Amino acid sequence: MTDHQIERAGADDEDSSAKAGPGESIDSGKGRIFPCDECGADLEFSIGTQSLKCPYCGAVKTIEVAADAAVVEHDYQAMLRELAEQKKQGVANDESAENEHAVRCSSCGAEVVFQGTLTSSACPYCASPLQRDKIHDAPTRIPVDGVLPFQIAEPDAAGRLRAWVQSLWWAPNEFLRQGANGKFNGIYLPYYTFDSMTDTAYSGQRGDYYYVTVGEGKDQRTERRTSWSFRSGQFERFFDDVLIVATTVQNKRLMESLEPWPLEKCIPFTQQVLAGLFARTYDVSLEQGFSEARQRMENALTSDVRQRIGGDEQSITSQRTSYSEITFKHLLLPVWLMAYRYKEKPYRVVINAVTGEVSGERPYSVFKIMTAIVVGVAVAAGVWWLTQGQR
Repeated sequence: MTDHQIERAGADDEDSSAKAGPGESIDSGKGRIFPCDECGADLEFSIGTQSLKCPYCGAVKTIEVAADAAVVEHDYQAMLRELAEQKKQGVANDESAENEHAVRCSSCGAEVVFQGTLTSSACPYCASPLQRDKIHDAPTRIPVDGVLPFQIAEPDAAGRLRAWVQSLWWAPNEFLRQGANGKFNGIYLPYYTFDSMTDTAYSGQRGDYYYVTVGEGKDQRTERRTSWSFRSGQFERFFDDVLIVATTVQNKRLMESLEPWPLEKCIPFTQQVLAGLFARTYDVSLEQGFSEARQRMENALTSDVRQRIGGDEQSITSQRTSYSEITFKHLLLPVWLMAYRYKEKPYRVVINAVTGEVSGERPYSVFKIMTAIVVGVAVAAGVWWLTQGQR
């Protein structure tokens, strides 16, 4: 038996009471690893096989999910009451996502510091995968309901990034040649999904265009007028899986541009799929998450109201919506992240690790933009000159 295996055996005896689910609890229950049954090394999640795989001996272990496990919706109001009651009773939050948390690496003995919402990482000294244990199901935190495993491996992500760079028409030619160069990091980010039945009552004005001829002789012309009429109504609409980013660490605009996600492929949460990858827990409260979801629903309902009013123009006088049957899920979704620099300026790129959608910040060519403006002005001037000449 190797020293690595002896150390693990000792940790097993010490922390057997803290063991919960697949894997091995270490450092008095602060961390969790997944040792290889063959050589004792730490297993990592293999994107290609969708299983745990040993990077040293190649042993493969199937992801373990309980037969009765399922990704289910939770009552939003009931959860708010539960969280409020815990706060009122002063329940200790030993697994807070705030500040720093140190976990002893069982492979080399180093102290690995998890800052803020980071929950899955790797030892900076021996590269062993390491996770904070209990953080995702701590009594004072909303447990993770489901996780969408990585489907796109890093080489594929790199290929999609190169194709994205080549599609940037307004980028500098030098950037198109050299590409976006940086290190990819695979990370699971926290999301909420919200469902809600809505009942909307509205009133407003419908504007229909009509045209009249005014003036005489050379001054005769056609003018557009608008006929306004009152409209009102009421309708119901059910919203399913309105997705909200539950972290403030990433640029929300970039993250939202990765939608839609195939949420039907989510599996019940297991820390096994986090092995060897980064992961974060939420720092956006459930109430704040629903506030953002509600705004997205309101925007969609406003479009519905305008469509129902009809006509060429719409003026909404009032729009009142009630929300009921609100449920939510807490999910972890996979993203490839990269930070790169071009002419000393930093940029970020994100890739949906399931669909391959790429979104990012990029440089622009001032020369290309100015040339396009000059050409546009010249074309407009030429059209005007030809028009005047015909007249």
